[in-house]
Amino acid sequence: MIRLVALVASALVALGAIAAAPAPAAGAASPAPASPPASASSASAAAAASPPSVDSRPAMLAPLATHAPITAAARAGARLVAVGDYGIVLLSDDQGRSWRQARSVAARTLLTGVCFVGERLGWAVGHGGIVLHTDDGGETWRLQHEAGRDTALLSVWFADARHGYAVGSFGRAIATADGGATWTDLALASGDDADRHLNHVFHDARGTLFVAAESGTVFRSRDHGATWSTLKPPYKGSFWYGTALADGSVLIIGMRGNAFRSTDAGDSWSRVATGTERSLAGVAQLSDGKVVVVGASGTVLVSSDQGHSFAASVRDDRQNLTAVLDAGGGRLALFGQAGVIRDADAKP
Repeated sequence: MIRLVALVASALVALGAIAAAPAPAAGAASPAPASPPASASSASAAAAASPPSVDSRPAMLAPLATHAPITAAARAGARLVAVGDYGIVLLSDDQGRSWRQARSVAARTLLTGVCFVGERLGWAVGHGGIVLHTDDGGETWRLQHEAGRDTALLSVWFADARHGYAVGSFGRAIATADGGATWTDLALASGDDADRHLNHVFHDARGTLFVAAESGTVFRSRDHGATWSTLKPPYKGSFWYGTALADGSVLIIGMRGNAFRSTDAGDSWSRVATGTERSLAGVAQLSDGKVVVVGASGTVLVSSDQGHSFAASVRDDRQNLTAVLDAGGGRLALFGQAGVIRDADAKP
C-alpha cells in the first residue's frame, strides 16, 4: 500500500522531504516493510484510489530514533515533546540537550500533530485518522479515536482538558467536548472549499479558532467551532502553519516563503517580506519576544518586531525543517527531515 505522505498536505510533503516514508537511519530497528518509493504525482493518484497503509502495531523502540523524520513538536510544561514517522515520540527534560523515546506508543504510523494541556495531558494525531492520548506527560500513549483509514489528521489543538479540535486531509475536521472520549464531525465550508486539506488548527488570545489550509484559504470560528467563515488572504498557494503572537496579531506561513500577518483576527491581511522563496513550515515565539520561522533547506527566519519583518538565514546542513520550540536562553530546538537538531542559536 502506498503511504499517504505524497497526498496530504503535511509538513514533510510541503518541504518535499519525502514522497514515501524513508527508511530509518542505519542501526535503527527496522520498521514493517513499506511500499517502494513513488513520485509525488504517481503516489498521489494511487493513494487517492486506495486507503493509506496504517500500521496499528505499537511503535518500536529504535536506537537512532532522534534521527527519524519529525513533523511536529510541543511543550508539556517544561518538557519538550516531538512526534514523527513510525509512531516515534521523543521527550526531552533538559531543554532539548538530550532526548529519549516514549516508553509506549499504540500505533506505528506517521504522526503529524501534537498538543498538550499542562504537563500531563496530551494528544497526537496522524495518518489513518488516529488520535492518541497521554495522561503521563508523553511517557505512554493509547489509541483514543480513529477517524477513518482514508483520513490523515494533520493538526490537533485543545483549549482545555475537555475541548479539542483536529483537522486533516480533504476537509476533515472533528471536535470533542469530553477530552477525546467521543468526537463529532465539523463542516468548515461548502462547495469548492469543502475538501481543502486542513493543515493546522490554532487559536488567538480571544479564543478565536483558525485553520490554515490549502489554496490560499484560512478558516475562522468565533463560536468554538459551531460556525466557520472562509478567509482569503491575497495568495493562492497552501498555508502550512499559523500562530497568534504576543501582541495579538495572527501570522500564517506557507509555500514559496509566503507569510501574512493580521491585526484584526483575519478580516484583513498584510504580506510579510521573508527574504526567501523556500516553503515555511513552523513558527515559535520565544520568551524574549522574538518570532522564529523554519522551513525547507535549512531556512530559519527571525523577527524582533512581532513578525513585521524577518532576517533570513540558511543552516549549513540545509536540512528541511518542520518545527521549532523555544529551548530557553536564546536557544532553539529544531526538528525536521533528519530528526532532532540540538542546541541551535536564535540569531536575529
